[in-house]
Amino acid sequence: MRVAILSDIHGNRTAFEAVLEDLKETSPDLILHGGDLADAGPSAAEIVDHIRDRGWQGVMGNTDEMLFRPESLEEFALQSSASASLWTAIREMAAWTRTTLGEERIAWLRTLPRIQIQDTLAIVHASPESCWQAPAPDASDDELESAYASLQQTIVVYGHIHRPYIRKLPSAENRERLIINSGSVSLSYDGDCRASYLLLDGQGAMIRRVEYDINKEVKALASCGIPHGEWVAKILSTGRPQMP
Repeated sequence: MRVAILSDIHGNRTAFEAVLEDLKETSPDLILHGGDLADAGPSAAEIVDHIRDRGWQGVMGNTDEMLFRPESLEEFALQSSASASLWTAIREMAAWTRTTLGEERIAWLRTLPRIQIQDTLAIVHASPESCWQAPAPDASDDELESAYASLQQTIVVYGHIHRPYIRKLPSAENRERLIINSGSVSLSYDGDCRASYLLLDGQGAMIRRVEYDINKEVKALASCGIPHGEWVAKILSTGRPQMP
């Protein structure tokens, strides 16, 4: 069976629609999502409605949790050494997104599970215990094993860090285990501005990169009224994390 996993769409309709076109070519049997669906983009409601209407199963991301439980952001910010201006910007964008989504869509986000299991595949947004903390691409084998040891599936996929990779780890039973980051449909951090998603089939795992009209999305950000849209536009245009 061929499975596609899309994570970290972040309300970016232009990138999302480009990925949907690519999915027509790859023709997966099952499409799953890795969370962070709405916040930080101009098309939050449209993305949530599309995924919900098509019944795509998936997991809760940290920005999904932040929308229905704002204190989760404050709890994480207290542990972080990042500038206070970052958290202020995130709070203001989240408030705008909540208004855009409305209570009914936010209530739906609350129903998303933290872990999704499909046969030999497990999906989390960041880690099984947290939507907010995840290993980096250069994490050691021991770090990855420790983070995902509680998941018994032979393929573990997560998002959150916006940097795709595929790693093979030996398991305790001497069976090969794949730890994969699917990358992000929006807000790539690896220097490649294209959208990213994961395709799994009987031949293995493949990261798909899809070009989209970034200028179109930047114009949508400028016209929608979202706070700090210029910050998001800078990330989209560079494929790198930036400070507001």
